[in-house]
Amino acid sequence: MLSPRHRLAFALDYPSLREARRTAEKVRDHVGVLKVGLELFTREGPKAVALGSELGSDIFLDLKLCDIPETVERAVAAAGELGVRFLTLHASGGRRMLERAARRVDRDKSEVTLLAVTVLTSLDEEDLAAIGIGSSAEEQALRLARLAWEAGIPGIVCSPMEARSMRQAVHTKLYLVTPGIRAPGSPAYDQKRTATASEAVSAGADLLVVGRAIRDAADPAAAAWQISREIESALSSAEADERRS
Repeated sequence: MLSPRHRLAFALDYPSLREARRTAEKVRDHVGVLKVGLELFTREGPKAVALGSELGSDIFLDLKLCDIPETVERAVAAAGELGVRFLTLHASGGRRMLERAARRVDRDKSEVTLLAVTVLTSLDEEDLAAIGIGSSAEEQALRLARLAWEAGIPGIVCSPMEARSMRQAVHTKLYLVTPGIRAPGSPAYDQKRTATASEAVSAGADLLVVGRAIRDAADPAAAAWQISREIESALSSAEADERRS
């Protein structure tokens, strides 16, 4: 059972490494995973990944790779050499791309855990219809999750709203990562399928990704502590329910 700290990923959505490090240092006692996304990695490159070893945290490199199989395989190998713990790629890149990525991790004996992104939390049914997908967000997420699991990808990124059905319909050992985590009563901003930390854990999420709720808080450390405690409480409740059943 992972500790609450290792179930919480803080999204380093900052324009510079200096700003990212400043907040990461404040929350390090409550956050076990630092997520480096497109903005920070594009500007700072591997230096942003080095924050992990500097602060004793795992690095979640969120590049959402989606390209021809050869290109993605090489990118997976490069990420492994950087020492990242998690790496995202789009499940919609197709079976061959996913299989090549999974095989490269095995071949290199890499410690990278690949995570297939299903349906972005910023999308709803109307958005999907606009790009020619007639399914609901949940149906599409499940379809892509099954494809990724069968291709050898051990982890899935989905909204908290789909987490429970993912584990039931795809596989009990699926590693579930849920962005779109919000404090009770806080705005959703550009995300449309969100939940609280407690709701996500109760739905079966293994790793919760939190950005603005920590980054924009008056006291980021206190905000991270509060979310960590919420995760701990939800885990305790889930364990108690399991014992009763």
